[in-house]
Amino acid sequence: MEKMPKWADATLVPLISLLLAAILSALVILAIGEDPVAALKLMVEGALMRSSGWGYTLYYATNFIFTGLAVSVAFHARLFNIGGEGQAMIAGLGVALCCLYIPWPHWSLALLGSSLFAGLFGAAWALIPAYLQAKRGSHIVITTIMFNYIAFSVLGYMLVNVLRPPRAMEPASAKFPAATNLPTFEDMFSTAAAPMFKSAPVNVSFFVALAACVFVYFLIWRTRLGYEIRHFGFSETAANYAGTSAVRITVIAMLISGALAGLMAVNTTQGEAERLILNSTEGAGFIGIAVALMGRNHPAGVLLAALLFGFLYQGGAELALWTNIPRELITVIQALVILFTGALDHMVRAPLERVFLSMRKKKEAL
Repeated sequence: MEKMPKWADATLVPLISLLLAAILSALVILAIGEDPVAALKLMVEGALMRSSGWGYTLYYATNFIFTGLAVSVAFHARLFNIGGEGQAMIAGLGVALCCLYIPWPHWSLALLGSSLFAGLFGAAWALIPAYLQAKRGSHIVITTIMFNYIAFSVLGYMLVNVLRPPRAMEPASAKFPAATNLPTFEDMFSTAAAPMFKSAPVNVSFFVALAACVFVYFLIWRTRLGYEIRHFGFSETAANYAGTSAVRITVIAMLISGALAGLMAVNTTQGEAERLILNSTEGAGFIGIAVALMGRNHPAGVLLAALLFGFLYQGGAELALWTNIPRELITVIQALVILFTGALDHMVRAPLERVFLSMRKKKEAL
């Protein structure tokens, strides 16, 4: 018998965790002599009340959707993929090669090609850790962490020694051809009479992220492969008894996970920077872990959690720009949200379970 209804687990637990994180964040802001109510208003106004703010919020959310889905797919197979950062870096290299060396006639075809390259490069970077886990027993957490650093080094080498234009000082590739540039929301929705999303980096890859949510939902809950992934994650022993290959599921789940993380490079490299730069991921691979945990590894939850973290990123930038609140404190606030929605999840869940059990007993007694 379930200790708590599914709706409560999906809504009450994260909402209470967020409330606790908000209260503690307000106390921290008070401790440095700032007004937490004014800070919240500024965050809301900067991230949600202007179309340009929405543009940045959705841009960040796009990255977090991809990395959150990557973590969630792996976690359904009880694999903790924390290599999304490295997989997205290497995928950025794939996007750059695709855009620089293939003469695309239109951005729509370039988007299809870069998505394919990003997915393949991201999946390839996840393949070796998957093989080591499946065949050699090397823990996936350790190997994916190591591959993040290797990816950074590989990307640095390629940018400095291979892709950097002649006489350029910055470790970055050349600008992509104009035909590969993705339309931004400003291009799609702004008019002379009603300008919207001014200078915001959000672009058409946001819709690719939404399509990825739909894909993951049907994959995990509507296909045989998804059932095998969940079955294997729930009990490897039972899955092996039923004939499911542990090696096959481990490798396939990590390949899908790596491909999803790699798709983030379409947004950052082709959509926003329009060239390959060294630190385009900006920690989104690690934020994806918190997004997946908060979203309960469900695509709908991942989408909502990604929007929340997109709001925190853009709202935090507004605070750092217009108040005396230091940028480091914004990181503290984000860390508190991650702490309460992830590591301290049981602190909220256990009392709620006792409440619902008590209510059920009273109901049965009547």
